[in-house]
Amino acid sequence: MTNEASPSGDSPFTSGPLERDATFYVAGHGGLVGSAIWRRLHAEGFTGLVGRRSTELDLKDRDRVFEFFAETKPTYVILAAAKVGGILANSTYPVDFFSDNIQIQTNVLDAALKYGTERLLFLGSSCIYPKFAPQPIREDALLTGHLEPTNDAYAIAKIAGILHIQAVRRQYGLPWISAMPTNLYGPGDNFSPNGSHVLPALIRRYDEAAVTGASSVMNWGTGTPRREFLHVDDLADAALFLMEHYDAPEQVNVGTGVDLTISEIAQTIAAVVGYEGETVWDTSKPDGTPQKLLDVSKLAEAGWTAKINLEDGIRSTVDWYREHVGALRE
Repeated sequence: MTNEASPSGDSPFTSGPLERDATFYVAGHGGLVGSAIWRRLHAEGFTGLVGRRSTELDLKDRDRVFEFFAETKPTYVILAAAKVGGILANSTYPVDFFSDNIQIQTNVLDAALKYGTERLLFLGSSCIYPKFAPQPIREDALLTGHLEPTNDAYAIAKIAGILHIQAVRRQYGLPWISAMPTNLYGPGDNFSPNGSHVLPALIRRYDEAAVTGASSVMNWGTGTPRREFLHVDDLADAALFLMEHYDAPEQVNVGTGVDLTISEIAQTIAAVVGYEGETVWDTSKPDGTPQKLLDVSKLAEAGWTAKINLEDGIRSTVDWYREHVGALRE
């Protein structure tokens, strides 16, 4: 990856505050990440927030995206829109995860460039890093090894987004940046049985078992892989911090710096929902990457750390799930 210096000085953490009344487009503002960012920006006094649901603006439609940018001309953009899913969805529909994400991010980034967006944050995923990268994973591990095959199509799309940001910086000198969050969870998550990530899938599974009185819960894999989880409200706080303080081509890791085994996470969820039955592991199913812990020292040294501990975050997410379970997508 490029090691070009930040144009704003020796330190990459030198950007400066954003104007609270400027037009600010949050792409994907109705999703898990985008809605949290929207809440955070609103609480911070941003008055020019702009968002469109996918039913109003299909970001895969290049002409419509350019029309939208021509109409709104946002000064700031956070690109949180993406097609996302868990290990089953990623391994079953790799073409969809590659093609949809390439189209979404290319259209938004090209339109933002044409219509004068000053600062832009591209959000990716920690799955961009090699499957067997040294732990914890540093930012410079990118493109140093093979990806996890169950989500390589999605990862390649996100890597392309990072390179797109770096290309804009080199060719046009704009202070656009990228951030790579660890596994996210929180209010507004996808709890569908076939499309969700591991933590919301476990919440649904254990809560349903608690309600029905099931004697056991079956989970995929061995339960031994280690995962790091970041509450989406913490990510939203980090996103604003980076928009105002970071200016360099290298992507920045965003996480807690702490991981647990899937088995330990399952036990925590079972305790929070009140499930007292047995947990069984289907070892014929894939585990995925054995460990995926981010090195978050760059962000920590700049003055930002996560604030929401996992048990508290799971408890609030379970509360949200129970309040909305009747209206959740399947």
